[in-house]
Amino acid sequence: MERLIAVVVLTAIIHLINTLIYAVRPAGVMTRRLAIAYSLFNVIFLIAQTANMLQAPLLSSIIEHAIMRGQQAAGSVANLLQSPVYQQELTGLNYQIRTVILGATLGTLLGALLIPTFITVFTKGIYLFDQVKSVPKMVGMVIFSPGKVAKSAREAVRVPNRQFFVQAIREKLTIPRKFLVLNVFVTGIYTTAVLSSLYAGALFPEFRATATLLSGIINGIATILFATVVDPTAAGLTDQALRQERPEKDIKQMSFYLALTRLTGTLLAQIFFVPAAWIIKYVAQIIAHGGL
Repeated sequence: MERLIAVVVLTAIIHLINTLIYAVRPAGVMTRRLAIAYSLFNVIFLIAQTANMLQAPLLSSIIEHAIMRGQQAAGSVANLLQSPVYQQELTGLNYQIRTVILGATLGTLLGALLIPTFITVFTKGIYLFDQVKSVPKMVGMVIFSPGKVAKSAREAVRVPNRQFFVQAIREKLTIPRKFLVLNVFVTGIYTTAVLSSLYAGALFPEFRATATLLSGIINGIATILFATVVDPTAAGLTDQALRQERPEKDIKQMSFYLALTRLTGTLLAQIFFVPAAWIIKYVAQIIAHGGL
């Protein structure tokens, strides 16, 4: 149970930070320093990368323990899938992985609520970096002048900023709807790809390493959609705002709807989870039996 809780918390942190990235473009447009904004966010993104390094092996160990318990009950790998005990283990894994996906939803929701605050905090950070010209110096200010930084952070906190969300909802949508809809599917696929591949390994335990490494089959679809539609559209809208061809509020509206569609995508991942696992299992069987 402790291992599962740790995985859920780490997953929530990963999706929290991946949602906060939607605050980078508004902050970059407001300060006219978009490149600096992305560079500074990469420092924060290291936290997500660290969490991901810890989450993956922890989750993998949950799968391995379930397979080991099933093998002990079945007596051999050949009879594993027919074992009632292992079927119970698979049911338990299903619920556990769905709980992990729920952690992704909660992290995304928290990130969406923090976007107004993060835009303000990040804007202050960009101006501060513009003064000191060094990330280590910024870190030093946080360490050696915590009172000043804490006061500035308290002034920036706006959670939840009701006006931000109400304004975003009431205003006429001025950004393309197509890429928002695609963002739902992209997020849904990204959220479940690795989880589905791990579950596919439990469904096909003899070649579970092969199944686990096939997450790219599912992720590839999302990568194509993101690289060809979602990201270029968001970048184009941001550049238009930087050139003052559209108002800054459009970029804030975009960040709100990207966070909203991301949240919807994590919910959609609950539907994608099992079908994606069976697709990966099928491909793994083809590879394992010499079909490819």
